[in-house]
Amino acid sequence: MASAHATRRGWMGVVRRIAERKLNLLLLFAPVSWVVYFLAPGSAWLFIVGAIAIVPLAGLIGEATEELAKQTGPTLGGFLNATFGNAAELIIAFAALREGRIELVQATITGSIIGNLLLVFGLAEFVGGLGRVKQRFDRRAAGNATIMLFLAVVALVMPAVFDLTVTGGLELRPPALYSLSIGTSILLILAYAGSLIYSFTNKRVLLRQVESEEAPHWTVAQSVAVLSGATVLTAIGAEVLIGGLEPMLHSFGWSELFTGVIVLAIIGNAAEHYSAVTAARDDQMTLSVEIAVGSSAQIALFVAPVLVLASFALGHPMTLLFHPFEIAAICLSVLATAIVALDGESNWVEGAQLLALYAILGLAFYFLPGGTA
Repeated sequence: MASAHATRRGWMGVVRRIAERKLNLLLLFAPVSWVVYFLAPGSAWLFIVGAIAIVPLAGLIGEATEELAKQTGPTLGGFLNATFGNAAELIIAFAALREGRIELVQATITGSIIGNLLLVFGLAEFVGGLGRVKQRFDRRAAGNATIMLFLAVVALVMPAVFDLTVTGGLELRPPALYSLSIGTSILLILAYAGSLIYSFTNKRVLLRQVESEEAPHWTVAQSVAVLSGATVLTAIGAEVLIGGLEPMLHSFGWSELFTGVIVLAIIGNAAEHYSAVTAARDDQMTLSVEIAVGSSAQIALFVAPVLVLASFALGHPMTLLFHPFEIAAICLSVLATAIVALDGESNWVEGAQLLALYAILGLAFYFLPGGTA
């Protein structure tokens, strides 16, 4: 009886902790999105309420993963953080792939990379730098992740160079391009796995592995339950979101390219954005850098190749041949981040400059032919 009471009290603590986070008030939009899905499936509001509902769910996945990582030790905890760090983006992308929206998936990958590098890192530098002359961070964490991102840039550029060499354009899809994309994806995943192994065996941070000395608030069972529940609800929310995509595109006059690069990328990463900015505000700039830059590396080295391989299984083959403007945006973002992170110091002016670059790229995607309907 006492054991049952303690268990009940423990679960009440989980509910209380979830309710205490203001962002989780947006969870109320999850049932609202289901009602809209059944009552007004052709409404643009379906996309809007579905997007709002996914934001706190992505945050819950991240929080449950962090709690689980505290319980399992640094090695397995690092693996969990590295694996589930971008679960929301993967779930949304899988839902879009099943509908054959390849351009949208590629745009979301691009948006996640440049969004983390410019928007998140820039906003973190700006907020953290207010009232301070400068902030310091471990430039090795940023440098190592940037090197991994350079590998991803090469992987994205080579299919375009290959297609230009073979066909003279970027429109055709020769069979060899599919084989090149599959082979490159496998190699990227192996490089990602190698970085994790190196991190675990040498206790060095190459990708995002957020560690905390704070005692865990949840047990393993509670963390797994929250993680499972949030993942299931995110999968449902992703179906709702994609179901409302077409009405939203028609109502707002946006293209799939702009929607993926800007809108969906921000939605899938909103919770991480909040964590990175909060860390910077608390003068934990190294943690903020690991979240922002490390998450981009995970997207490029793990999420993108997994989606390429999954696309063939789902019957909607996707290659690593991205839109030329997407390739240029990723290259410029990696270059800008490498330059800013080179000295291991940051201030609000550098943050404002990264935000300005993100805004410029956003405007360019919006006015790009096909960027609006």
